[in-house]
Amino acid sequence: MKKQTAMTRDYIATARTLNEALPYLRRYDEAIVVIKLGGHAMGSDEGMASFARDVVLMRTVGVNPVIVHGGGPMINALLDRLGVQSTFVRGKRVTDAETVEVVEMVLAGQVNKRIVAAINAQGGKAVGLSGKDAGLMTCTQTDPELGFVGTPSHVDPGLLQQLFQAEMIPVIAPIGAGENGETFNINGDTAAGAIAGALKADRLMLLTDVAGVKDASGEVVTQMTSAQVREMTADGTIAGGMIPKTETAMDALDQGVRAVVILDGRVPNAALLELFTDHGAGSLIRAE
Repeated sequence: MKKQTAMTRDYIATARTLNEALPYLRRYDEAIVVIKLGGHAMGSDEGMASFARDVVLMRTVGVNPVIVHGGGPMINALLDRLGVQSTFVRGKRVTDAETVEVVEMVLAGQVNKRIVAAINAQGGKAVGLSGKDAGLMTCTQTDPELGFVGTPSHVDPGLLQQLFQAEMIPVIAPIGAGENGETFNINGDTAAGAIAGALKADRLMLLTDVAGVKDASGEVVTQMTSAQVREMTADGTIAGGMIPKTETAMDALDQGVRAVVILDGRVPNAALLELFTDHGAGSLIRAE
């Protein structure tokens, strides 16, 4: 009897959650949400399956999700296995011709197809792409010292718009082409921000391995403006690896993205909590 009572409470809680989500489901109908999935956030098969279910649910209720992924740990593992030695300039890996071949193999192959397969296994229709497909991302060289590392100079969202119309879910590896056909490795956050900007996305979600942007006392700041981000960066509160993420957020907002969220991708259903509940997740950054 106790077990049945507990199950009834669970069902009631589920029904209440669905009921409370209705205004948000309406709010995000046909909205474009770009999600950056970091390599550390795809650790376990169970976590990947859970993320895939969240994405399929978004598509089912009318959201247009776009997944842009990284894969740094997987790249490092294969480079080590192949005995390819890496050199670094100011903490950034130099991507020579040999390294960029491995990067493309891992990102556009192994990692991309794993995410596509996970989404399709949950009933979605995912399509794997890289920035080289249909001229999606054209790049310039970021820094000659870094070799084949690129910065997007142009993003053509036409193919993505066609996929939305077909109710498909784009999964994009951050590899782009140069003006002369060179292959460039792009930072995943940078690629996600550029794609979100070109699409004028409603949300850019940067899934990472921290809870969000923290204030001087170590508490997560749930809502921020661009001005607050600049102030916290200037006084050193935002530091280290969080700086590139907030810079990506600011660039995306400048390009017309409505809001950017930095959140912990290891938390189950983090993206759904952010979109469809009052609670939200992580740090939401808006323009002034």
